[in-house]
Amino acid sequence: MTLSICETCGTQYADAPAAPMHCPVCEDDRQYVGPKGQTWTTHDALKSGYTLRLEDDAGLLGIGLAPDFAINQRALYLPTDAGNILWECLSLVTDDAVGVLKARGGADLIAISHPHFYSSMVEWSEALGNVPILLHEADKEWVRRLSPNIRFWSGDTHRLSDGVTLIRSGGHFPGSTVLHWKDGPRAGGALFSGDAPQVVSDRRHVSFMHSYPNYMPMKSGAVRGMQARLEGYAFEDVFGYTWGRNIIGKARAAVDESFERYLSAMAG
Repeated sequence: MTLSICETCGTQYADAPAAPMHCPVCEDDRQYVGPKGQTWTTHDALKSGYTLRLEDDAGLLGIGLAPDFAINQRALYLPTDAGNILWECLSLVTDDAVGVLKARGGADLIAISHPHFYSSMVEWSEALGNVPILLHEADKEWVRRLSPNIRFWSGDTHRLSDGVTLIRSGGHFPGSTVLHWKDGPRAGGALFSGDAPQVVSDRRHVSFMHSYPNYMPMKSGAVRGMQARLEGYAFEDVFGYTWGRNIIGKARAAVDESFERYLSAMAG
């Protein structure tokens, strides 16, 4: 039996005698099948060719694959009043990385922004002591490897503590999620945004896409819904999906300006 991992999106699939014929995550119009067609690897194979990079990213411990693999997101370790949270997930787990996290107090839960970053979430949960994985129920169909450790939440907000709230931003996926950390990691708080909204390359704005690799913009109605759901949350920083893709300082104003800029452009 093999736990296959898609080489394009990094999603780990359930035990099967052979690799699947298709990856529905990549065949969806928000992703893509690579130019060589559908290809697969395994966790053991990744261990032989990749390591995990553990480095500071704007004051937080970041974890990512080296060299780059699949979508190339990095996870962040958040020491919050809701416990130690692993925000986002990766296709590879290593003993060294788990040891570093355990030395810092371990992880109490995993929270993930959207299905493109589900990756090897069950592998990570088990390695960290079967910690819960929090996903929005609207994206339940995209889970490729089931586990009793997965906990689905519903509605537009899921409050984890006085200082930490998961917010359904929607748009990119129906259950796309951001994490709001009111008190950290710096004064003024932070928003952890994944892909909806996504911090763009100038690190002064965010943008909104149905599909990033296929350049399909998000509908204006979905962007307005996201704008309304994020209203009232204060934050000084936005942490994006990968290394250095962050807005550090005055991020609330940057996000507000980005909403107006995008909606104005879409209106012509």
